[in-house]
Amino acid sequence: MQFVTAHGARIPALGFGVFRMSDAEVEQVVPAALEAGFRHFDTAQIYGNEAALGRALGASAVRRDDLFLTTKVWGDNYSADRFAASVDESLDRLGVDQVDLLLLHWPGDKVPLADQIGWLNEVQASGKTRFIGVSNQNITQLRQSVALSTAPIVTNQIEMHPYLDQSAMLAAAAPSGTTVTAYYGMADGAVPKDAVLQEIGARYGKSAAQVALRWLVQQGVIALSKTARPERVAENFAIFDFALSNDEMALISGLARADGRLVSPEGLSPNWNE
Repeated sequence: MQFVTAHGARIPALGFGVFRMSDAEVEQVVPAALEAGFRHFDTAQIYGNEAALGRALGASAVRRDDLFLTTKVWGDNYSADRFAASVDESLDRLGVDQVDLLLLHWPGDKVPLADQIGWLNEVQASGKTRFIGVSNQNITQLRQSVALSTAPIVTNQIEMHPYLDQSAMLAAAAPSGTTVTAYYGMADGAVPKDAVLQEIGARYGKSAAQVALRWLVQQGVIALSKTARPERVAENFAIFDFALSNDEMALISGLARADGRLVSPEGLSPNWNE
């Protein structure tokens, strides 16, 4: 496993996400993920499966100190009376006293960013999370968050895959030492079917999905993988025994297109061009 370091955080470069997974799927696949070597797990309040993830991790023999656990506060809880209380509820569901990383899930358009960051700082100061970050922010919002926050913003978790050019975000995040965490790396199923990625993978005995994950981590990005099928977990993890050439990296980046963004819910998403 490779690690990404930022502001004292040492984050496994490959994480396991449980978005759109039922409790049963989480409890079935997480043991396989742990066996494969995953130690970084990513969930969120809105996923509805924090408790299932907590049970699966708690039942394992892996020590809590060896895990990196992330969850996210949903926008409905962006208020003075709900923010900290919702984090307490998340910790209870996860069966831990503290998460490693707590993120604002979406910026939304109802609550000032200064308030969101203020509540995030308060929770971090209370010891309920080791590190804090944001998710789905545009460049302007990320810069504002860094300026507003009394604690370092460790990451911005965003949609990132070969069809969406996020080079501007990577460049904007670097000066503050903020990392980028990539979700939707399979582009909703398009990546495994991509002929270019399949061809590159064939050179290394790897799948197109493995090539895309390698492309992400080779840029210094933290990549979240996902599968509900235990038999596929080991494949997702096996991306650290090969390296893409500079030409291959450029070829994959060249797959980006103007309409590559897939996730942009109304009322939650910012103006991506800012």
